Amino acid sequence: MFVKFFKVVSSTQEEAKDLARKGGKPWSVIAAEKQSQGRGKGKSHWHSPEGNLYFSVVLPASKLDDLQILTILASFSVAKILKEDYGLEAMIKLPNDVVVNGKKICGILTENIIMSGQAKISVMGIGLNTNSEDYTADLKDKATSIKMELKEKVDNKKILAKIVEELAKQLSSITK
Repeated sequence: MFVKFFKVVSSTQEEAKDLARKGGKPWSVIAAEKQSQGRGKGKSHWHSPEGNLYFSVVLPASKLDDLQILTILASFSVAKILKEDYGLEAMIKLPNDVVVNGKKICGILTENIIMSGQAKISVMGIGLNTNSEDYTADLKDKATSIKMELKEKVDNKKILAKIVEELAKQLSSITK
């Protein structure tokens, strides 16, 4: 697994899509401590303060019929790691969120480039609130982080490796 870390990047998703277009190998990861232009589903702004985990993964090719479940499998992977490694009761909120205690802790965005009826490139972006403690007034009642839930700091590189490993395991049956 190739991982390129940035202190600040406009969007891990845009960096990963650019890498994929230039021939980046599947399971290449772009990660950042902060995004200046992070986004979610429907181009909505993703609040990306420093300290959390933001990353995008270039995925192996998938069959068109399987594209719809990529995000669900990623949500499952994140929720599983939060439960098994951190003891948090994480729930999947379809189609692309993970929540803990009724508050969003993770958002997932999967984008595909399809040509001639085939998925040529799939890039999955994951924003996981790991170490933030302060949220703007409009997010205070809607968002949480692992640190807020457990009162301890999380090692972002460690949880990144675990999530990508679990994601690879979950996607192994549907990717080429």
